[in-house]
Amino acid sequence: MNAPFKLRPYQQEAVDATLKHFRKSDDSAVIVLPTGAGKSLVIAELARLARRKILVLTHVKELVEQNHAKYQSYGLTGGVFSAGLKRKENRHQVTFASVQSVSANLDQFRDQYSLIIIDECHRVSGDDSSQYQTIIELLRQQNDSLKVLGLTATPYRLGMGWIYRYHYRGFVRSCSDKQNKPFGHCIYELSLSYMINRGYLTRPELVNAAVAQYDFSALSQNRFGEYAEKDVNQLLGKHRRVTRAIIEQVMELAVKRKAVMLFAATVDHAREITGYLPEHQTALITGATDLNERDSLIQRFKQQQLKYLVNVSVLTTGFDAPHVDFIAILRPTQSVSLYQQIVGRGLRLDDGKQDCLVIDYAGNSVNLYHPEVGEKKPNPDCEPVQVFCPGCGFANIFWGKADSEGHVIEHFGRRCQGLLGPAEEDEPAAQNRRPEQCDYRFRFKECPHCGAENDIAARNCQQCKKAIIDPDDQLRDALKLKDAMVIRCAGITLSVNDSKNESKLRITYHGEEGEELSESFDFSKPTQRNVFNKLFGRRLANSQAPQEFSRIEQVLAIQASLPAPDFVIARKQKHYWQVQERIFDYQGNYRKAY
Repeated sequence: MNAPFKLRPYQQEAVDATLKHFRKSDDSAVIVLPTGAGKSLVIAELARLARRKILVLTHVKELVEQNHAKYQSYGLTGGVFSAGLKRKENRHQVTFASVQSVSANLDQFRDQYSLIIIDECHRVSGDDSSQYQTIIELLRQQNDSLKVLGLTATPYRLGMGWIYRYHYRGFVRSCSDKQNKPFGHCIYELSLSYMINRGYLTRPELVNAAVAQYDFSALSQNRFGEYAEKDVNQLLGKHRRVTRAIIEQVMELAVKRKAVMLFAATVDHAREITGYLPEHQTALITGATDLNERDSLIQRFKQQQLKYLVNVSVLTTGFDAPHVDFIAILRPTQSVSLYQQIVGRGLRLDDGKQDCLVIDYAGNSVNLYHPEVGEKKPNPDCEPVQVFCPGCGFANIFWGKADSEGHVIEHFGRRCQGLLGPAEEDEPAAQNRRPEQCDYRFRFKECPHCGAENDIAARNCQQCKKAIIDPDDQLRDALKLKDAMVIRCAGITLSVNDSKNESKLRITYHGEEGEELSESFDFSKPTQRNVFNKLFGRRLANSQAPQEFSRIEQVLAIQASLPAPDFVIARKQKHYWQVQERIFDYQGNYRKAY
């Protein structure tokens, strides 16, 4: 049957990438398309091409309804299984369902499905007991070749980073070996800038708040980078004049705008905001809003009977009002995914719409076009930097710092994210071969048993499988001993010892409180030279430029680039302290040197 519309080139490419991937692999996959790119059309086309039963899952009824409608527009009939839509149909070849409704009725999904499509798949966690994972496991019991495809505009989760492991352009999205990812492969991706530059999305006009901003920096965050509602309300309660000034500016700028969405921090905050806006032009929607009232308010807003729509975390996905041309963000968030979803509400095309004004009044430091590199920013001064792997040459993107000329001063990458060259596709053995990640490590923990390099968080050696001593245990045990000294190392200095015609390089470790420990390496002895190279040469310039030193003069020439350990442990001998352990790249409970 012919489709009533023609897919855009990138939508067809996404469909083709899916077919190609699942013809040769059962590994789960992700398609990344920006908000407004038409993911529902990609889903509809894949559903149309399917020959066996498939299940399309998402988390809100609006998206269930939207995806089902696109499929129906082909002239095909699909089922809807959603309590919110008051329909529970599961006998069609294609079923569009809410994850909550399926999870509550697992006994009705015992048939053999060939494919699960998950819209807004960044909501899938790595927890085996989650609703999504429970459904996937159930269907996999009926069909061990079950295919799982996710679609999202934001392929990362707060606290997890990227939701997939391998990218089709040849790199890995993982900062450690053991990170559990809900999806295996990203098989197709388009950037937000691509969509805007080609006229598929409206250009966001990002403007700094000129009147006032909230300062949430003093509040403590939970492990997901969010703030307690009580703390936020207490802070906002002290700054009502700030809120009033912000809303006055929003109203002033809104004169030349069609529709404004305001994202509040809490329910109390949303009510305060609403109180400053014109009553007959404003709607407030929270999680407690009656569903019928919510639907009515949304319809009035879409019909342009209302101009301002204030909400608290309920209209970030599954909400489509193309005429929105002003987004006001009055809530803090560390979630890149949430931030992009918020801004995405205003980027759909509409007649006469030139751009979408976006003002962030909460000081969220998110780069809309290059949002993150897979993990939380280590400190506010960091930026994405390009780091070439000395092993395979791959251009990694890590958090780090660069000088005015663009040279990387430091970075926080652990392991190269490059994938080694794939085998030829026509080789039969290559079909089921998993990609192999480059094993070069910029930061590493050396196994004391076999010398293999491991991730700095590893508990057991990846090579010999033996237990690696935890740095916290090392420090704790040393601190208990009367004949041990532990210093927080703030830096090192080098000097040369010449005695009996033997040239020795002396390294002095300086503690933050003035303590000093030192040791020497005799470069005339290959064994000591090798120890120095493993400790310092391998880590030279953040491991970006590892070097094998053969002469002391070579070391002295680049001593500013030598790394300093975070802690040094020494034991008391008769007349001196003997360095026994140097702990690099420490990540634990003890404080490092300031």
